[in-house]
Amino acid sequence: MSRFLSCAYAGLEAYTPGEQPRDKAYIKLNTNESPFPPSERVVQALNADEVRDLRLYPDPDCRILKEKLAEAYALKAENVFVSNGSDDILNFAFMAFAKDRGAAFPDISYGFYRVYAELHGAKYVTVPLDGQFRIQPEDYASMGRGLIAIANPNAPTGLALTLSQVESIVKSNPDSVVLIDEAYVDFGAESASGLVTKYDNLLVVHTYSKSASLAGARLGFALASRALIEDLERIKYSTNPYAINRLTLKAGVAVIEDAAYYRQNCRRITENRAYTIEALRELGFTVTDSMANFVFAKSDRIGGEALYRELRQRGILVRHFTAPRICEYNRITVGTRQDMEALVYAVRDILAK
Repeated sequence: MSRFLSCAYAGLEAYTPGEQPRDKAYIKLNTNESPFPPSERVVQALNADEVRDLRLYPDPDCRILKEKLAEAYALKAENVFVSNGSDDILNFAFMAFAKDRGAAFPDISYGFYRVYAELHGAKYVTVPLDGQFRIQPEDYASMGRGLIAIANPNAPTGLALTLSQVESIVKSNPDSVVLIDEAYVDFGAESASGLVTKYDNLLVVHTYSKSASLAGARLGFALASRALIEDLERIKYSTNPYAINRLTLKAGVAVIEDAAYYRQNCRRITENRAYTIEALRELGFTVTDSMANFVFAKSDRIGGEALYRELRQRGILVRHFTAPRICEYNRITVGTRQDMEALVYAVRDILAK
């Protein structure tokens, strides 16, 4: 840390991304990326002519992509915000809605919520999950906070609220912005996107990093009332109006135009998830009923960190967390069937030894 860093940030505990090792080839089940490549339509969209046009700035309004997203969700373009990954939207939301009036989010959830709250000096409360790691909607009734952030399905548990449960939280907090982070919604949960025209305090956040196979492109979007979208646009145009590059915008449009390909990939992932959950439970693991592209599991026969290290030695990466309530669990991304069979084989071998 340099002597020049503002004291306001000196104590900031930064978010720790999943490891991206380069020392050898791994079966990479630690960062919830898709095991499937982008569709051929995306590949064709990123052609030589588009590469030559990188000399030009991208459209700061992202007009074509907004119109495509609005059509896909039966909304208007004024209800869509496009960003450099969904993390940018989370950052802007905490800056815009939590800085003065505070925030609330689950005690076990996406680690960036706490980081952004502290980054922007927002007073926040964490709401404990129940004994089964579930979010209880009644715990969020009339919070009196500027921002309520909930991942649905939640991470790293994979558990999801129903649409009626989400609506009850939004409805009971009319003076708060309720952010529903739907990074994993395409793997089986119910989206709240259809409620944005009904509630002016609902902000639904999506990413292209999971079901759309574009984690490396950095693209996210939000759906909300016109007023909330204008708030986000104000911050975007005050920081980096050209945040999304030309190729990423083209890729984002091509994904929407090839939606059937991505739906099929989601079906394959959910099938592989079911296989993995069943196989781990047969080995005595406790596994949550995940609705995401990962499973959350622990064994009474080996500790969470020990299993993580044993798998790593065998060339398989999973994500281990150190928080007390979940330190015996590992979050395991769902890959191809071959990936998951290799995982189950390795776990069986580890337990046998």
